[in-house]
Amino acid sequence: MARRKSKAKQEEELVQALLTLIVFISIFGTFSLTKSLQATITVTVLAVAVFIAVLIIIGIKRTERLKRSGIADIDKMEGVQFEQYLGHLFQAQGYKTQVTKAAGDFGADLILQKAGRKIVIQAKRYSKNVGIKAVQEAQAAIAHYGAVEAWVVTNSDFTAAAYDLAKSNQVRLINREALVEMILAMNPGTAPAPKAVMAATPIDEMTCPKCGNKLVLRNSAKGQFYGCSSFPKCRYMRKSQVG
Repeated sequence: MARRKSKAKQEEELVQALLTLIVFISIFGTFSLTKSLQATITVTVLAVAVFIAVLIIIGIKRTERLKRSGIADIDKMEGVQFEQYLGHLFQAQGYKTQVTKAAGDFGADLILQKAGRKIVIQAKRYSKNVGIKAVQEAQAAIAHYGAVEAWVVTNSDFTAAAYDLAKSNQVRLINREALVEMILAMNPGTAPAPKAVMAATPIDEMTCPKCGNKLVLRNSAKGQFYGCSSFPKCRYMRKSQVG
């Protein structure tokens, strides 16, 4: 399965292709009409200068786009913080979210629910491409949690084998470009700030001080809170500072 390009990436490639075509048409058109090498060189220099200028503008816009998404901060997260961030991100989209416990998560790091549909998610904060193991685990989690769909979300990308396996198993893959698009498509102020999530969920505070199990993000009528994953055996709770 070929990598699905984002809308922004497709637009960039289309602009580059059109610019390249215009440059060649300008060069050959000028020579065909004038038969002048000097005129052709002049037009070529101007066309290339415009081409480079447009590419620079595209690069600047892309950099600004990535900065707005906060993806650079997401790249600095630990795995647990990435899970918490996605929990806040999907909650802002109307999902009821639950971050599963670290041990024995049965292939799902998060569970989403909305409109009677349950979705299991594998969260992979990676610096390299995610392979087929994550897809296999996500697909297996569907039956265990009684879900209707499985997603794998990463700040990176996926291997070709992972794309192929996901297609045959109907697992949705959300790569770096798709994650950035998802964040930017949300209304300003509704997407969680990565730095705020990192500050609110430092690694040394993600363990229950009473029993040592992982704290998970939960929702209540009074807002979000972190509760012990061993509930109801352990009833420790800590208010979330995000959202």
